[in-house]
Amino acid sequence: MPLPSARPGGTGSRLPRHAQASAHLGRELPLHHQGTIDELGTPLAGVTFVVVDLETTGGSPKDCAITEIGAVKVRGGEVLGEFQTLVDPGCEVPSYISVLTGITTAMVATAPRIGSVLPAFLEFARGAVLVAHNAPFDLGFLRAACAQSGIAWPAAASVDTAVLARRLLSRDEVPNCKLATLAPFFAATSSPCHRALDDARATVDVLHGLFERLGPLGVTSLEELTGLTRQVDPERRRKRHLAEHVPSGPGVYVFRGPRDEPLYVGTSNDLRTRVRSYFSSSEQRSRMTEMVGLAQRVDALPCAHDLEAAVRELRLIAEHKPRYNRRSRFPERALWLRLTEEPFPRLSAVRRVRPEAGVFLGPFADRRAVDAAAAAIHESLPLRQCTSRISPRVLTAACALAGMGRCGAPCTGAQSVEEYAEIAAVLRAAVAGDPHALVAPLLDRVDRLAAEERFEDAAVLRDRVAVLVRAVRRRQRLESLAAVPELVLARPDGDGGWHLSVVRRGRLVAAGGAARGASVRDALAGLRATAETPTGPDGELAASVDETELVLRWMEKPGSRLVEVHGTLACAAPGTGSLSGFLARVEAGRALRDPFADGRQLGTRSRPERLTSSTVGTGGPDAAPLASRA
Repeated sequence: MPLPSARPGGTGSRLPRHAQASAHLGRELPLHHQGTIDELGTPLAGVTFVVVDLETTGGSPKDCAITEIGAVKVRGGEVLGEFQTLVDPGCEVPSYISVLTGITTAMVATAPRIGSVLPAFLEFARGAVLVAHNAPFDLGFLRAACAQSGIAWPAAASVDTAVLARRLLSRDEVPNCKLATLAPFFAATSSPCHRALDDARATVDVLHGLFERLGPLGVTSLEELTGLTRQVDPERRRKRHLAEHVPSGPGVYVFRGPRDEPLYVGTSNDLRTRVRSYFSSSEQRSRMTEMVGLAQRVDALPCAHDLEAAVRELRLIAEHKPRYNRRSRFPERALWLRLTEEPFPRLSAVRRVRPEAGVFLGPFADRRAVDAAAAAIHESLPLRQCTSRISPRVLTAACALAGMGRCGAPCTGAQSVEEYAEIAAVLRAAVAGDPHALVAPLLDRVDRLAAEERFEDAAVLRDRVAVLVRAVRRRQRLESLAAVPELVLARPDGDGGWHLSVVRRGRLVAAGGAARGASVRDALAGLRATAETPTGPDGELAASVDETELVLRWMEKPGSRLVEVHGTLACAAPGTGSLSGFLARVEAGRALRDPFADGRQLGTRSRPERLTSSTVGTGGPDAAPLASRA
């Protein structure tokens, strides 16, 4: 590449570097010169890398702080130096963090604050390429700390070893790209133990192990490494023409295979941009790469607004069950808890909701959730758990649960039909509108277990109660919309007009819009004239649970308007509103269980990447940083 010359002889010419050298030696060489391999990029052997790892008080730089920094500087396979320091986060270290890392509040009490540590670390890393395993986490904390301290973050390139491992290793070699998995695979001399320097040392060994995989691919420079992390499969690139006819705007897109079968159904507010992204490096999911390789056509279904697009997507997935869609393919497999209709009712897991067939609670995503909710109910109410039908006139022997006080033993005649009905009425009342009598004893037991320091038992029961409360809330929300014969909703379209939706018994039956200055009433009249008439009995949902919940979320967004309501739209009282704080605490606790987890899709692929000729040598002085956007 031509570089500014030293202007030999006082001239203002700009000569290649080899020509500058020859001018000083008094020789003339041809202006056009074939460069060496090393001149095509920065050799990896000459690049200085600083591998960094952090320990923090939590998973987000918004409300958590750094407690330890560890870094190792390497070049050409040799360690040039190490950096390690504890950092005072300015707050107490949570107990679960201390258990995970071994760093306590007392250990960091006399440590320097982050504002004093950052200048030394940045000087240590000056001019180097930063490396981290799950780089967005570590570099995100460092950037946030620099911003809070008023220190400029240097424009350094970065490498994410998690992303690099995903591109180079197959799932036959490692099941995932976690540091704890990769370190023993590459025989790292240090084991990851959630201490910054030890984890940084393990990451160095992983980095060198990955570099050994680069040689057979012909990757020897920093720029080629950038090309590898941004590489687009040639087969995928050749299919970019499939997006040429796709329009902009909201809608649904369908990738179709060789037999015209739907391979994948998706939705977007901008169809053209979304479909084109499948043929670029921004799409990193391995199953999507496989799907695009099979695709022969892309169908686009423009929609009036995002709600119609989401509903159409759900219906198409449920109808065709495309092999590359994971969610919503089998709505018929949803599970419900049913309180049977018999003299001594019991709980039963079913897949269909039948009118007048008992009380139904749910739906639940899987069997584990059903079992958790049933266990919570049995913990609160002594409902029988046997599966045989019991007659009040035919007496049998009691089971073990009766001896444990977990059942009133109606089979022995110890409990009358009326006495048992009072117990079952608590569950019916909870589903209908008031779960207090069902849930209050469970929450009291959670508090007692915690007071007795039986934290594991308390956590198990707390999670069961949360599953039960969510199911009750979900059922009440669905029933509130199922009872409305017709509902007209409107939302601003962002351009002075309105997006309109007509909903009947929870089902979207018409969708359209009214442009700025147009009559909303006239638009609604046209929508009603062409609206679908749902089938089924009044008072029952006319759509799938997922579709009704999409309508509820669209209705609850800020800016939504209720234009017309036929019938009564009301929530059950007192409902589960008083338990919102409990659910929020459970969710917060769940988020803190693994605050450092890498949420990106970094599972290994069936085969590693192969560098193509189109990606070799594409880097340069202006090449993008190496932090791949997974």
